[in-house]
Amino acid sequence: MIILKRFLLMLQFMTTIPIPVNLDVNDEDFGKGLALAPLIGLIIGGVVAGAGYILNMFFAPAISAVLVVITYILLTGGIHLDGLGDTFDGIFSNRPKERILEIMRDSRVGTYAVLVTVCNLGLNAVLVHSIISAHMYFTLILMPVAGRIGSVAGAAVSKYARSGPGLGKSFIDYCGLKELLVSAIISIIAFTAVRGVTGAFLCIFMYISAALLVKFLGRKIGGATGDVLGAVCELNQTIFLIVTYLLVFR
Repeated sequence: MIILKRFLLMLQFMTTIPIPVNLDVNDEDFGKGLALAPLIGLIIGGVVAGAGYILNMFFAPAISAVLVVITYILLTGGIHLDGLGDTFDGIFSNRPKERILEIMRDSRVGTYAVLVTVCNLGLNAVLVHSIISAHMYFTLILMPVAGRIGSVAGAAVSKYARSGPGLGKSFIDYCGLKELLVSAIISIIAFTAVRGVTGAFLCIFMYISAALLVKFLGRKIGGATGDVLGAVCELNQTIFLIVTYLLVFR
């Protein structure tokens, strides 16, 4: 039952799918539930891939690609995109650590947040266009899995950067090696089922990519926050699309 509870918790937190269940959860459930994030990615990927397949029946691939990206945003509520924007506003402000953390928590949107969000979504749309044009819908299934690999791997290899409380603290404090291994098993099975042996190696690469990203983004603040984990999710997802494009089209 605890696994089901944590699965539903992650589904409620990471998507806008209506789950009319009131869950009795604590900080540990958030952190340990992150092990199931790749499963949530599979659900998101299934919806996104299905949308891409249907949209491509009625629209040109370029239009379908933009609509697929919009579908993804609606399905996730833009929660990780918000973290991406906040993280870049903070780390590119060239301020001391505490000021960076204040900027990241500020609800106002800065120049770097707008720039990185526009660039990231634009690049995703172009890459998805190539994928849809080639009818490679399986890639869209794995895309959100690669992103959620970023969140769980990032949490597992990081320490919490803030001195006070925050939702990211729950994830980082309670997501450790066990959760990383569980997520890896789920992810490797998914990648291998869709892409074979190549998928397994690609999955391992995505974990390495996530670890490097979280270290890079967290170097100025001495760790990670919830925003940083969101940023790693979105960036890892884009890296997956870029690598897939290079493997298939070049």
